[in-house]
Amino acid sequence: MSDNDSPLGFTPNEMMTIAASRALKNDDVCFVGIGAPSAACNVARLTHAPDITLIYESGTIGTAPDVLPLSIGDGELCETAVTTVAVPEMFRYWLQGGRISIGFLGAAQLDKFGNINTTVIGGYFHPRTRLPGGGGAPEIATSSKEIYITMAQSKRGMVEKIDFFTSFGHGEGGDHRKRLGIDTSGPTLLITDLAIWKPDPLTKEFIVVSLHPGVTRQQVQESCGWTVRFAEALDETPAPSELELKTLRDLQARTKAAHEGTGKGKAA
Repeated sequence: MSDNDSPLGFTPNEMMTIAASRALKNDDVCFVGIGAPSAACNVARLTHAPDITLIYESGTIGTAPDVLPLSIGDGELCETAVTTVAVPEMFRYWLQGGRISIGFLGAAQLDKFGNINTTVIGGYFHPRTRLPGGGGAPEIATSSKEIYITMAQSKRGMVEKIDFFTSFGHGEGGDHRKRLGIDTSGPTLLITDLAIWKPDPLTKEFIVVSLHPGVTRQQVQESCGWTVRFAEALDETPAPSELELKTLRDLQARTKAAHEGTGKGKAA
């Protein structure tokens, strides 16, 4: 759906990206995943959080890309970074050293406890779909102080049981992380194209706390593979502002132009 087709003036994916960007603060040090997490982090940087520190897995620190990277190895990241360090230093000193406040991840499959699959759909040896794999996500999931997850909702993606355990969320729920000796908070926020979710303080099951404009409870349930729980005081996500939409659309337009090689990728 294009924004012109939407009666609300913005698409579900735009609402998801902007809602995710709002969760980031100016003083965050954020380990950024490629795709939707990268878009959200850079919208935050270009609007309300200009001093946020964005770190990508390739070793780029304090990067400020003018266009969204195709991968962690995109030259745009290194060119705009404050510095670039070796990958072992990135993981050992920055990530495992407890210096990352937010790890921002996507998921191909997700369960209600925030466990992530980015490896295979179906059986491991004979999968229906083989995915890119975990990369650094398993380490990000356990070493970042908090994890934010963003993904479009579908019954194929939000499942009762993931096909492969790539990145640890809250495991079986409750105090499972603590019992395994993992002292970080794990997934504290899930932003989809329909709603905002937060984990129950005790069970750690994700609960819907806010519906995006125009979205119903039924829509959320119909696009989720487990029985959804809704907060007693259910909010409505504020619609994107004119600035937020313009920032996101300009970023996406520059990215499209740059990746198509039209020479119009840089902002004026």
